Amino acid sequence: MKAALLRQLKSPLVLEQLPDPSPGPGEAVVELHAAALNRRDYWITQGMYPGIRLPVVLGSDGAGVVTRCGPDVDPTWLGREVVINPGFDWGDEPTHQSDRFTILGMPRDGTFAEAVAVPASQLHPKPEHLDWPLAAALPLGGVTAYRALFTQGRLRAGERVLVTGIGGGVATFALQFALAAGADVWVTSSSQAKRDGAVERGAAGAFDYRQTDWLRAAQEAAGAFDLIIDSAGGKGYGGLVELAAPGGRIVNYGATAGPPETLDLFKLFWKQLRLQGTTMGSPDDFAAMLEFTCRHRIEPIIDTVYPLDDINEALETMSESRQFGKLVIA
Repeated sequence: MKAALLRQLKSPLVLEQLPDPSPGPGEAVVELHAAALNRRDYWITQGMYPGIRLPVVLGSDGAGVVTRCGPDVDPTWLGREVVINPGFDWGDEPTHQSDRFTILGMPRDGTFAEAVAVPASQLHPKPEHLDWPLAAALPLGGVTAYRALFTQGRLRAGERVLVTGIGGGVATFALQFALAAGADVWVTSSSQAKRDGAVERGAAGAFDYRQTDWLRAAQEAAGAFDLIIDSAGGKGYGGLVELAAPGGRIVNYGATAGPPETLDLFKLFWKQLRLQGTTMGSPDDFAAMLEFTCRHRIEPIIDTVYPLDDINEALETMSESRQFGKLVIA
């Protein structure tokens, strides 16, 4: 099979022919029709991720057809169209992942290949309303956004939501899911094109966080936000505390801008705020995310679909954050 390997950090992926994967006990082989990129893939290429092993086939998101089943696997999986849950060994606690938790695509070889072997427990039927690229775009970003909004954020219909950094995969899913749940959603981005794209897709408004008066503009537009979904942190985090409504929740799935410079604890306790961390999600989160997607017939937002031969071009696009939505490999 053809696969894209990371052999050296801060170097392009290398396209090679590898042996076709064989399923071990409890495993199935999925012939992949599409895969998708996540920021994690780029971070690994730059050495910005713990426990990196080389060489490795990156890629956490994938959709395809089951072609082989190993021992102890229900043979009715054969020939079925599936998506893969990329989170392995979550553990027994719904509140947090176990110390055994890993993500497909490092240390285990992932989906930037023509086939992948995974535990059959990670397989789910592909949503019928999604084609291959749309289905492949869904798993990692979808479950992260779902857990942030619903499991951790406790989103209710009619609430006011702010999603920062619109354009990335998780943020665009958060916009789509929150709108489907009946929330009023605003977004932030430094890009006019991304702000316009979010409004075209249903956002009530969009703010340029580089502008000194954006907090005032947000307060005038929404009053205050019941739920804020953030992946940046950094020096702007104090502004989110300012924007949060009394009893509001701020949920973080990343800290790309680093730790906050200050945190006004008076506002935190007086407004009765909850600051909540989150990651990808449990198996229950993943199943609930798929059910929600199918019930509302949500279609992931895709920026560009690349052939596998152009995987390094896709990674370059991600490194510069030019995309609005997911980058997919066909």
